[in-house]
Amino acid sequence: MKITSTVPSEARTAGSLGTSREGSGIVVDSEGLIITVGHVILEASAVEVKTAAGVKLAAEIVALDHDTGFGLIRTVSPPGVKPLELGESDGLKQKQPVLVAAHGGTVNAMGALVIDRRDFAGYWEYLLSNAIFTWPPFPLFGGAALLDTAGKLVGVGSLLVPNAIEGEKTSVPGNMFIPIDALKPILGDLLADGRSSKKSRPWLGLYSETLRGRLFVSRVPEKGPAWVAGIRPGDLVLSVASEPVTGLADFYRKVWAMGDPGVKVPLRILRGTKPTDVTITTTDRYTWLRSIPTY
Repeated sequence: MKITSTVPSEARTAGSLGTSREGSGIVVDSEGLIITVGHVILEASAVEVKTAAGVKLAAEIVALDHDTGFGLIRTVSPPGVKPLELGESDGLKQKQPVLVAAHGGTVNAMGALVIDRRDFAGYWEYLLSNAIFTWPPFPLFGGAALLDTAGKLVGVGSLLVPNAIEGEKTSVPGNMFIPIDALKPILGDLLADGRSSKKSRPWLGLYSETLRGRLFVSRVPEKGPAWVAGIRPGDLVLSVASEPVTGLADFYRKVWAMGDPGVKVPLRILRGTKPTDVTITTTDRYTWLRSIPTY
């Protein structure tokens, strides 16, 4: 299914992700429940899907989980599309053949190989365990279905990545997929309440990347917690609560271990040649982003 979402211009993510977004969605029940990747529908005010036969249907946002990156929508009437069965992603190993499929039918499907399984740390305060990396790269990755040899859904497309295999001397581009097994423990919560019952993680409101072994701030959303605390692009993050950070994953784990949203997180940063101590009062990402009407 092709998903088209409309996002208000005043939405927090309108500048970075756009106000008109497209991606794929995967029908998983007869009533029109569709799994996609969260950034396609994040802060959307309207969502429409189109079947391979060209039938357009309005859809409502059911849930979005920031921790995993899954998004759920449901068509207002059954789409008449055969649902896919959920498979088992934990058993996927390197060199296993898979099929990647996006909206548009067989012309937008191709064979691929699983070339790595590892944790993935994203610049937007995101850490995914045991992510699936495939090759060759597939351009219509957003919300694409990853199918095993039995035709069951084992992953949902998230990103195009330059380094699908970690540690290689030469970069090998590919795609990162969210394992479907990450959805199963929280699916009931998402359907009932629009979000997981797990405690939210404290959110800093900054985008960071590693370069030559150092962690630097690449962007700071205006009026977010980090912006209010005075963090700015170009700052290097040296430590969290006096504990040195060694990379994105380590940074996130140290912050999240400090407590719930609202906890104050002391950072030591380097701006130019001057070390500076800054304390960020964290928040809940769900409250900072625009509310989804169907929550």
